[in-house]
Amino acid sequence: MSEAYFFKDVTLLITHYNRNKYLERLLASLAKLNCSFEEIIVSDDASRPEVLKEILKLQQEYGFRLLTTWQNKGVGNCINKGMDAVSTLYTLYIQEDFIPLDSFPQHFGDALQIMNDDQTIDYIRFWAIEKPRMSLKPHKKGFSEMVHKFWNMNHLKFYQYSDTPNIRRRNFAQKFGRYREGVHGDTSDYLMAISFLHHKGKGLFYNAYSSLFLHDDKEEGSRIRPLITWRQKRNPVTIILRFMFLRYKWLKGTWLVWTFGKDK
Repeated sequence: MSEAYFFKDVTLLITHYNRNKYLERLLASLAKLNCSFEEIIVSDDASRPEVLKEILKLQQEYGFRLLTTWQNKGVGNCINKGMDAVSTLYTLYIQEDFIPLDSFPQHFGDALQIMNDDQTIDYIRFWAIEKPRMSLKPHKKGFSEMVHKFWNMNHLKFYQYSDTPNIRRRNFAQKFGRYREGVHGDTSDYLMAISFLHHKGKGLFYNAYSSLFLHDDKEEGSRIRPLITWRQKRNPVTIILRFMFLRYKWLKGTWLVWTFGKDK
């Protein structure tokens, strides 16, 4: 039997919508790794009645607290209501379509220790679809600090924050604000990333980012291919247009970081 891991002062927050099989897979994977937490909260965004019925069965097996709503209000609201319910010092946030791998418990324990030792760290992220484009400064235990540099002209450098698996402090919403509701989930995520930079958040990233979680959501695979096709086009007109577009995104992101919240 593998070693048992109890993560004190940590609430596992899972957001969910109509994918109870993914939720069951995530919970079973953590149980197989012998991971337990102070509390598990599942924030559901008005799943269908037949799906909710299956979730209630899972609740009996895994003992999580279920937060529901009568109306689908989007990803921003789903995360907000989940964060509002957390009472522990830390939140481990995982979307239902991720699978923790065997190396997760040890390195999550390292991340928790780092945050206990350094109160200036707001957040640590564990996964990315590819190597991050922001600057990374080596920290310790396989983690690096994400550093925002103005002269780095990559438009993806703004995504220091991401809603992929991460650990955050309880005061995260107080410091960086709530998720924007009533907008597309990607927009809500991007605006939180901008707020994180605007409020000078300090975050770490796990260097071996593909070794802690597997993202398995076959429904999303088709949405990635058009972007890859666009990047692979090499004719001169496409290259010039893409260069101009990415510079515009960099300028827009830089302006948002400087002025975030001033329109309120």
